Amino acid sequence: MSSIGAQRSPEPRPGLSHPHPQDPPQLMTSAVIVAAGRGTRFGPDRDKLFLEIRGLPVVGHAWRRFDRHSGVDEVVLVVRPGLEQAFEELGRQIGATKPYRLAHGGAERQDSVWNGLEAISPAAQVVLIHDGARPCVAPELITGCIAAARAHGAAVAAQPVTDTIKESCDGATIARHLDRSRLWSVQTPQTFQVPILRRALAEVRRQGARVTDDTAACELIGQPVQLVPSRAPNPKVTLPEDLPLIEAWIDAAEPKPPTARGG
Repeated sequence: MSSIGAQRSPEPRPGLSHPHPQDPPQLMTSAVIVAAGRGTRFGPDRDKLFLEIRGLPVVGHAWRRFDRHSGVDEVVLVVRPGLEQAFEELGRQIGATKPYRLAHGGAERQDSVWNGLEAISPAAQVVLIHDGARPCVAPELITGCIAAARAHGAAVAAQPVTDTIKESCDGATIARHLDRSRLWSVQTPQTFQVPILRRALAEVRRQGARVTDDTAACELIGQPVQLVPSRAPNPKVTLPEDLPLIEAWIDAAEPKPPTARGG
């Protein structure tokens, strides 16, 4: 059975075993995939996370990227109540080989991340927080985020801003120009040494603050966050018109079978 909420499940997933209780705990890397939101731009009856790309739901592509990564030891999926069975079936569809647990989402994203953090293994040293609506995350980016978090405590996938950015106070006229050479667009995974993220989210709760991502929580405790350049496409599914382009990127990233050569 899967863990829900803040309770950790003592049971391993099929095909994998937990270490003997007397063995020293192995330091682990956990991935928390936040999949509890509901996008409204696709209509009230369409959950963007379960829209299919090449026969697999969006969130399934994201999950599979972490399940197949050699540096990730377990996956926690933060889901809406009522979707537990759908995610169990999705785990079978992707052929999940890593241990995984389910946790319920909260009222805000920060609450969902907290619930996911409470569900990871006690042996987890590093945790990646990833948006379930980003199905294209590259293995190299996951590797880079893990390494940066181990070295610096906190890290985030990001791309330098290439467009010219203006600030507007009224939504109608330009107020000032922003120097894009200093601007980065942050993505996920956002990756942390576990004690640092626990302390940051605890401070968010103590202050009653609202943050839109986990790096903002780190600002509250003065924790620097290392930028990890995201060199491959890593878009978030937001609008219906995003799907064809994301499908093309996924096709390009998938290994192609060898073609027969005529004699």
